[in-house]
Amino acid sequence: MVKRIVVENPVDPKILGDALTFPTSKKVAKNRFMKAPLSENLAKWDPTNPAISGAASNLHVNLYEKWAAGGFGIVLTGNIMVDQMHLESPGNTIITKELDLPHRREIWKNLASKAKQHGTLIVAQISHAGRQTALIVNQHPFSSSDVQLKRDAYGREYGVPIALTEEQIKTEIIEKFVYTSKVLYECGFDGVELHGAHGYLIAQFLSRTTNKRTDKYGGSPQNRARIVTEIYEAIRKEIPESTGFIVGIKLNSVEFQREGLTNEEAIQIAKEIDNVGFDFIELSGGTYEEMGFSHKKKSTIAREAFFLEFAEKIKLAIKSAVVYLTGGFRTVPGMVKAVECKGTDGIGLGRPITQDMDFPIKILNGTVQSAVESPFGDDLASNGLACNCQMAQAGLFPYSPDKPLTDGVMDITDEKTLKEFKRAQNEFMQNIIRKMIGKQFYHGIVPYRLNGQGKDFVIEADGLEISLLLRTALCAFLVFLKFQSYMC
Repeated sequence: MVKRIVVENPVDPKILGDALTFPTSKKVAKNRFMKAPLSENLAKWDPTNPAISGAASNLHVNLYEKWAAGGFGIVLTGNIMVDQMHLESPGNTIITKELDLPHRREIWKNLASKAKQHGTLIVAQISHAGRQTALIVNQHPFSSSDVQLKRDAYGREYGVPIALTEEQIKTEIIEKFVYTSKVLYECGFDGVELHGAHGYLIAQFLSRTTNKRTDKYGGSPQNRARIVTEIYEAIRKEIPESTGFIVGIKLNSVEFQREGLTNEEAIQIAKEIDNVGFDFIELSGGTYEEMGFSHKKKSTIAREAFFLEFAEKIKLAIKSAVVYLTGGFRTVPGMVKAVECKGTDGIGLGRPITQDMDFPIKILNGTVQSAVESPFGDDLASNGLACNCQMAQAGLFPYSPDKPLTDGVMDITDEKTLKEFKRAQNEFMQNIIRKMIGKQFYHGIVPYRLNGQGKDFVIEADGLEISLLLRTALCAFLVFLKFQSYMC
């Protein structure tokens, strides 16, 4: 029996079933639920083999069709990278001019077609990691300024970034976002979401922590938002609003760090973005340096959503765009309250729906009032590894109306399953350390219940510099020790 968060006072979920109309594209989401972006890490990465590096596969098709069948009004993909040298992580999917091959497009066409058969809108999150590009991918990535990310919340390190010139902003950033958007439009997607949160490149322009520019892209919040409006206008030049193509953006509502984006600045930036014509704004918060996916104050726990108090203020300033809020929603009472208090129009769901792929259907038909209870609490690392494994498990088999959407997906609340997964996770981390000592980069998904296909989800690379090797191995070892405490 799946264990769920206890809800003492159930409420009517009816309001969550309301349709939402996007102001510019005029597309309609059938309800308020958004499947929020999650990094799948299911693509291969081999810079020497363009045919496979960053290519989507049937794993992605199966996974997203199941979420579409799960009742979401809108389904967003995980990061699709617009530049093969600026990845969030090896394992991302990539769409660029250099890697634009017919067989790669066919997968995206198939994914869009199957998702749309279930009455959902399928929207791609497109992204450029900027200074948050993994060191193994690029030692000198582009950014708004040359402010290096010393380390993130997990102790990983990054290269020294190169500040983009105004010409490079046009050729290396804007044109690449446009190209990726156009490919997705031609493949049948309903729209794109620019990733402007969590410290990625667009967020690096928006935040004073990383934007030290003195030209037209720096200084005031309006200037820092200029790159966003220029990307939008360039996309609309190629894909006019008359096509019905959705363009949205994910923004931080706040950053919890020195010189980080304040809520007041986020309000000003959101106004600029709303005025230019974006269909929706998805609000989140935090960066690699200071994660926001937990409650910062005890007083906010009752509000459930991590960023609701900040989102309420931003939404008051939005005149047209649909607002989604992602982060922390776990119960129907929490979701309903957030909508009723006008803190958000839509509900973004991420981690809870890798096991509960039909969570919206269950909520709207009155079957459940809450999400599955995670045994890992607010531990992002453990939750992330479990979610990645569940996504891989879901992708192994195609959608079938005769089987549960979660067929083959582990129930992490089952004690026996949890014990087995922790053991597999422990062995996985030990393997990372062994590979690092052997001067190999090793990245992948915990090989648990993957039908013998565990090796298909692993990326290895030789030739790491010894200084990088030792740092990475040490970080992996520290994470490994942290995981040890979960062993039964």
